[in-house]
Amino acid sequence: MKVSLKYYTIQYLIMILLLIIAVWAGLFYAYILDEVHDNVDDGLRDRKIQIIKAVYLNPDLLKNNDFGFNEFKINAINAGEYKNKSRLYNKMYYMEYDDKDQPYRVLEADFIDQYKNHQRLVIRTSTVEEDELIYDLTTALIVLYILLVVSIVAVNGYLLNKAMRPFYMILDKLKRYQFGIPADQEHQDYAIKEFEELNREIDEMIERNELVFYQQKQFIENASHELQTPLAIVINKIDLLIQNENLDEKNLNFLTEVKNDLRRMVGLNKSLLMLSKIENSQFNKTSGVDFNKLVRRLVENYEDFIEFKKVTVDIIEKGVFEADFNQDLADILLSNLLKNAIKYNNEDGTLHIMIENNRITFQNSGSSVPLDKSRIFNRFYKQGSDHTSTGLGLSIIKTIIKQYPGWDISYLFEDQMHYFILVKNNR
Repeated sequence: MKVSLKYYTIQYLIMILLLIIAVWAGLFYAYILDEVHDNVDDGLRDRKIQIIKAVYLNPDLLKNNDFGFNEFKINAINAGEYKNKSRLYNKMYYMEYDDKDQPYRVLEADFIDQYKNHQRLVIRTSTVEEDELIYDLTTALIVLYILLVVSIVAVNGYLLNKAMRPFYMILDKLKRYQFGIPADQEHQDYAIKEFEELNREIDEMIERNELVFYQQKQFIENASHELQTPLAIVINKIDLLIQNENLDEKNLNFLTEVKNDLRRMVGLNKSLLMLSKIENSQFNKTSGVDFNKLVRRLVENYEDFIEFKKVTVDIIEKGVFEADFNQDLADILLSNLLKNAIKYNNEDGTLHIMIENNRITFQNSGSSVPLDKSRIFNRFYKQGSDHTSTGLGLSIIKTIIKQYPGWDISYLFEDQMHYFILVKNNR
């Protein structure tokens, strides 16, 4: 799934922050815990020194063989049990107040009293408060961890959104840009150097594209115009030659073929010019178009052609097909569909034009062989040996449809009938 740059950055920032802060929190927790244990152990070591000193001053303390109020005891040991090094460890002892065992930190230290006897001093201190401290510390770390991550993400999201605002403005300008349509040239100053450079480069690119577009459009229009004139002159001269009574049948047929080829070239020139204009977005003006009314008018206009082909045309209106469309393109679109359905129909064939709210279907008889669905809308594609066709009619239809997102044109062949289905979006 595609995500915006802002959220792409934030999601990786969150993962990195979670890892870094988790490591930091773990190290901090271990450090504080170690400090707490060191503090407790230092207290026990200090008490050991004080108690041993007190024993030398007051030998009665050697009789303190059980833990009492002072939380230490002294027991005699054998010389073989004597150890020079103090030992620290944790141990559970029963606590009368809570009526259950509680954790204690214990220090064991062996010493020789003033009577040269070996004694073992055991000092304990409750670590209940230490555990509560660790619990509170852990809770505080978790809360701090969550708040820190949320705060950093929120602040970073706000800053990213603010920093990326110029980028979205530039992107919006690119989305609205169309060839041949003057864009908003209001100068924008951006505080971020890279965005300022990007905007400047895009403006320069648009200017270059507009210049190339204008030159290309002028060239195509001029070339088309220059071709139309000599072609028309040649056709007229051929017409004059054909009217010459001295021509034999062979030369007459030759001139007729040349005239037909020239007429095809005229049609080809007009079709290519039309394709160029459509692709260059020279038909941008739109208005509400009643396709039902347009279909009826075109059928009337092609009445002579329909009678010549002896095709029966039925218009079946099941709904009202209306859309915001360029009037000229709508006329070209339906004209090409209608001419195609009549021209390639059988003599005494049928043509059903079904109009629905979001669909127009041209159903016509014709060749018993289906057309190639993968190539039918390609330029210059012709299935058959019709030399009068330019192979651009259906390509023009497809090019027009591409100018309107959500629209589509498709072809089907069922029950020896050819279907061309025009579908519009529901917006």
